[in-house]
Amino acid sequence: MEKSSTPPPPMYTDEFALEGKKPVKNPFVPIGALVTAGVLTAGLISFRYGNSKLGQKLMRARVVAQGATVALMIGSAYYYGDQIKLFKKGSSP
Repeated sequence: MEKSSTPPPPMYTDEFALEGKKPVKNPFVPIGALVTAGVLTAGLISFRYGNSKLGQKLMRARVVAQGATVALMIGSAYYYGDQIKLFKKGSSP
């Protein structure tokens, strides 16, 4: 087999504008995760010291915080996902 002496065509960086970049983040997601972890820790500590009423309230608050964090994750993925798709197609958002 004979090797071709012509080089491959140059690659244009415009096609790969989003590669290597950090994805856009919603700043409320890490805050929600920290709040969830903090409430969980406080609830476990209160259970350890025998205050089950407070521990139960904190566990319920943890579920609410966790649900809000998941909702923010889904909402930001949906919102920023549409913007990235539009950007990849070459349309302006």
